[in-house]
Amino acid sequence: MTDLLANQQEPIVTAVEVVRSRRRRKSVGARLEGNVMMVFAPYHIPDASLENIINDLRKKFNKSLLRKKLNQEKPLGIISQEINNKYFYGKIKNYSIEYVTDQNCKFGCCNYHSRNIRISHRIAFMPQWVRDYVIMHELAHLIEPNHSKAFWDLVSNYKLAERARGYLIAKGMEDKDE
Repeated sequence: MTDLLANQQEPIVTAVEVVRSRRRRKSVGARLEGNVMMVFAPYHIPDASLENIINDLRKKFNKSLLRKKLNQEKPLGIISQEINNKYFYGKIKNYSIEYVTDQNCKFGCCNYHSRNIRISHRIAFMPQWVRDYVIMHELAHLIEPNHSKAFWDLVSNYKLAERARGYLIAKGMEDKDE
């Protein structure tokens, strides 16, 4: 989580404005207005406690906004359909794919039954050929759900597969399921 925005040029939440209220008793709430996070807090909450809460809220807002931004700017549906057409001849149907920000140890995951593919936001900041490999790997799981020889035969059709795997291992994101 510490490197969540390491590859972002600008912070998403740029300012925090705290509004304390005597009517608010226990909870702290927040909302975004542009890039300003409005925090609504009880009047008597200690500054140190509020600072910790604000930091947690900032991380949550940044993660959520980053996920939305990536899925709008770099739509994986189009990219994955091109890979599907090129390597699987368009035979993979009815699946969804999106970037997520809660996957820091794995580069992607595929739920074979629901046909949902989740790609770590960290992949968006890596070279395009690595991203394409990760998509290829997860699409192959829709045909072969495990890491069998048949699965690796499918993945090896991607000409930069070994190079991309090496890159991910060097980044500490190798597939733990193998």
